[in-house]
Amino acid sequence: MTLSPIFAHRGFDVLADEGERQLCAGVLDHGVHLPGEWFDSLIEFVSGVLPMWRDDPIRPNQTGETGLTAQLCSRLTSASRHAPGWDFLQFKREEPDEIDGRRSIDIAVAPSGSVIWIEGREYTEYQTLLPIECKRLPTPSRADRDEREYLYSQFSTTGGIQRFKAGHHGASHGRAAMIGYVQNRTVPAWAVQLDQWIEELEGTEVEGWSIADKLSLIKYDTVSRTAAFRSVHNRRPGLTDIRIDHLWIEM
Repeated sequence: MTLSPIFAHRGFDVLADEGERQLCAGVLDHGVHLPGEWFDSLIEFVSGVLPMWRDDPIRPNQTGETGLTAQLCSRLTSASRHAPGWDFLQFKREEPDEIDGRRSIDIAVAPSGSVIWIEGREYTEYQTLLPIECKRLPTPSRADRDEREYLYSQFSTTGGIQRFKAGHHGASHGRAAMIGYVQNRTVPAWAVQLDQWIEELEGTEVEGWSIADKLSLIKYDTVSRTAAFRSVHNRRPGLTDIRIDHLWIEM
């Protein structure tokens, strides 16, 4: 069951009666229990912000991944403040990963002034609810960059899905998201390309890749020029599978 943002914000089994004291400065609000499916509502919220951000007439022109992600993070924060039911979230840039602090998450979604419980796990403003990795399509052309970097890099551990599969990002999470900035070609063309690369990875000596890592198309909106995909990946021993929601936007 997918919850509306407003219903999700009001929460399941709120640990205090309605009408109890409002949040005080410097004090976390009472705990709110949310179902695991709430993440679907969060993904829908982020998806809805993407075209408004891209088409904002006052948005400065930007093509680099770092600049685009900084812009998007600012817009997500502003949108959450003005969208009913989402003002209990914050969107943070370059947040250290909770398990491997040497690595930074492009965008980390966290509570803001609230304690949130999801499937028995507590999240405070210091903990990431959902890690989000951002990648350009195509990868910038350089001698030390792999064109397959949305998936995998032969030169480093900078591949988007590669980081999640290896547990470099989101090792303590069962869900994550990726945002693809499509800067040339179209969503369908890139979907075909990624399928081909995954098939090639399966046929090489690169360990841990199979056709099960392919992305499944959920929705492609030709008006907003956005798309949603989903993938599920095995990870290294000791880690459970991770589900990744992919949100692509044609820039």
